[in-house]
Amino acid sequence: MFRISTFFMFLQLRAQNQVLKKAVVDEQANSSSLKEQLKQRDQSLRKQEQEMDSLSFRNQQLAKRVELLQEELAASEAKGKKGKSKGDSPSQHSLQTKSVFDEDLQKKIEENERLHIQFYEADEQHRRQEAELRTRLEEMERDSEQHQTVVNGLTAKYSETIERLQSDKARLEVKTQTLEREAKECRIRTEECQQQLGRCQSELNKQVKQSSSVIQEKVPFNDTSEYLTLSHLDTSDLSHSRHLFMSARDVAGQALSFIQDLVAALLNFHSYTEQRVHIYPLDSSIEPISPLNQRFSQYLHENAAYVRPLEDSFLQLYQSITEDTVTVLETVIKLKTFADNFSSYTHFLQKILPYQLKSLEEECEAPLCTAALTAKNQELQSDMKRVTSVFEKLQNYINLLALPSRLTFELYFTSAVFTQLAACLHSLHDAVMSKHYNQKASLEQELPTVTQKLSTTTECLLGSLGSLTSSTGKLATFFSNNLDFFTSSGYSPRGSTLGLNPLQAECMLANKKKAAAYICAIKKVQQSQEKIARLEQEKEHWLLEAQLGKVRLEKENQRIADLEVQLAAVLAGSPNSHAAAASTLAQSHEEVGDEESREQLIKTHYMTRVAELTTQLQVSDSKAVHFHSECRALAKRLAIAEKSRETLSEEVKLANQKITHLQDELTTTKRSYEDQLSMMSDHLCSMNDTLSKQREEIDTLKLGSKGNAKKNKGR
Repeated sequence: MFRISTFFMFLQLRAQNQVLKKAVVDEQANSSSLKEQLKQRDQSLRKQEQEMDSLSFRNQQLAKRVELLQEELAASEAKGKKGKSKGDSPSQHSLQTKSVFDEDLQKKIEENERLHIQFYEADEQHRRQEAELRTRLEEMERDSEQHQTVVNGLTAKYSETIERLQSDKARLEVKTQTLEREAKECRIRTEECQQQLGRCQSELNKQVKQSSSVIQEKVPFNDTSEYLTLSHLDTSDLSHSRHLFMSARDVAGQALSFIQDLVAALLNFHSYTEQRVHIYPLDSSIEPISPLNQRFSQYLHENAAYVRPLEDSFLQLYQSITEDTVTVLETVIKLKTFADNFSSYTHFLQKILPYQLKSLEEECEAPLCTAALTAKNQELQSDMKRVTSVFEKLQNYINLLALPSRLTFELYFTSAVFTQLAACLHSLHDAVMSKHYNQKASLEQELPTVTQKLSTTTECLLGSLGSLTSSTGKLATFFSNNLDFFTSSGYSPRGSTLGLNPLQAECMLANKKKAAAYICAIKKVQQSQEKIARLEQEKEHWLLEAQLGKVRLEKENQRIADLEVQLAAVLAGSPNSHAAAASTLAQSHEEVGDEESREQLIKTHYMTRVAELTTQLQVSDSKAVHFHSECRALAKRLAIAEKSRETLSEEVKLANQKITHLQDELTTTKRSYEDQLSMMSDHLCSMNDTLSKQREEIDTLKLGSKGNAKKNKGR
């Protein structure tokens, strides 16, 4: 940056040197024109001297003429005395001649006197003009020498600076070329990293597809296994828990109530301040207030347009926190609207601050304002500056939290911003809690000119100031108490120091919905499995009962048949009654055998079932061992792929940081260019103003010299 600023300084100095060269050339041209004017003045002066000489010569001729006429007059008088004796006619002729000579002589004397006066006046005027021109010539010569000295000094100074800047320029060009080569190499490496990342992503996608196909083909999805039960899919293991949502909703609701109290206090404070401006130091109902207070009142009348949006935008932010959204700092879009409205209100405070200070100064200039009241007004000016400064700091921190670039912030940076925001809220409470206004109100009550209207307005203003102090204190305490919640990692990935970006939040929300649906499906499947197991047990029971019933039915049928035979034999009176009794005894023995055969049948059934289950268990165990080995192999491949992905992610992160750094340098360079160009433009404007002033002075001198020349010619 220093090299770039040096390069721009060189450009600025070179431009200034060109401007100075142009100014020197203009001064030289003006000096030559002044010399030409001086030469013309000398010529006119010589011409006037020649005219003076001619007039002097003419005057001498006239003087000689007068002497001759006087001599002739004396001679004629002498002749006239001699001719008196000769008669009257010659004396009359001589008298006529004498009268003619006397008239001629009188005219010549008057003309001579007039010429003497004109000559004296012309001589005096010539001397004055010559003195003025010589003085001006000396001043111009001194100015020319000073200009030449300044030009020589600047030329020497800027020549050294130009040489030094040229060497710096050459060195900077070499370094610029080096940086360009490094930037080109970085771009090439970035492209290579992006290509490698694309290849790795495609390879990982292929591996995932291959693993998914293997799992789908060879690994049955068994939700009843001991490793995948509903207890392992509890909602407490999901990132987006209901507890976090409820906490965010509760904190936002509390903040909304405090913001509403703050907005109400600010509205009352600005409104009562507007009323006070119309009452003190001048009552607008009696005499017009000053233009400054009129403008101040107009601005205060617009306060609702800046204060109301704070509550509306925060209400929208609160309403955007729902259970269907991921509520983290990076995904709360409405925070940007609130930050913009807060910036607008801060600009409003900055706009009315000078009017507040000037209004207090007018109160100090009031006739009945005491020294103590003046001191309190000065302390209030400091308090207002402090409050505006704290609002500016709050604006900066809120804008930092609302910036889209915060996605690259690390969690400890966000925590630092929240900590500073809490400190600023406490500073705002301390600034608003000032007792200077109360003391000022007490001093104003002692003035004899205080009206009931002013007292009522002051009491209302103090009440609104108390509400403002209370609301800012509650807000600062609330923010400090919940600072752990604001600075917690929330939904950030495990082991990560970065926040959650909107894309991750969207994916997490989609996964949350899928997980909820999956849990519902798992619950239904578990219920179905329990029902199926119960039905299977009932089925086994009833199958066994059916088999036992079948055996019983066969035995009963056999017994009935035997009883029918015996009954037929008894009815026939057969002598074989002994044989019938024996058959009855045998029948009782057969019943005992039936019980034994029943137990044997049940035992055989269960042994068969156990054998079937044992076979199934052995097959499942062999499949489980096979799939376990495959899963271990896939887990190893997945771990290798994760390591490769992390490495590539780090490289991409470094490349993005380098790109961001280069963009910042580009922005800084652009800003420096703009500053240098503005400085050069200002300098050129000042030089143009100076040159225009010099041209005006030269034009004035030219007009003055032309006017003097015309006067001289007219004389």
